Amino acid sequence: MKLPINFLPYQTDLKVKKEQGKRYVFCTIRKKYLVLQPEELVRQLTIEYLVADRKYKRNSIHVERGLTVNGLTRRSDILIYDADVNPYLLVECKAPKVKITQAVFDQIARYNLTLKVKYLLVTNGIDSFCCAMNYADQSYRFLTEVPEHLTNNS
Repeated sequence: MKLPINFLPYQTDLKVKKEQGKRYVFCTIRKKYLVLQPEELVRQLTIEYLVADRKYKRNSIHVERGLTVNGLTRRSDILIYDADVNPYLLVECKAPKVKITQAVFDQIARYNLTLKVKYLLVTNGIDSFCCAMNYADQSYRFLTEVPEHLTNNS
């Protein structure tokens, strides 16, 4: 089930600069400017959406965190931890021209083998899908929205 997320309003929250003919975007998580590639734009817009709309705390968000999958080192685009510092939401970002296919879901599923998050989100900034994982039943279900941040009391 495709989610009705509109990332455009969050563009005004991004800090963009131009130097020597290249455009850069400031990552508020990594605290540095990065070359503004299409996938990086989607990643930064997703972060702003998660913070502004879904109430996630910036200090619970990790970007391009290294992980090992089948003996190979990979990087998760966005990994959010819950209040107990357990992996909670894994996000895979693609450039807008990259279609969200089964291969994208297979990629995030492989990344999740060791993390075992509660929720998976894939987006290319146009199409977004989120699902809740059920490890007991070895199943998942698509959600109609991205879950909001939970506090210790929620």
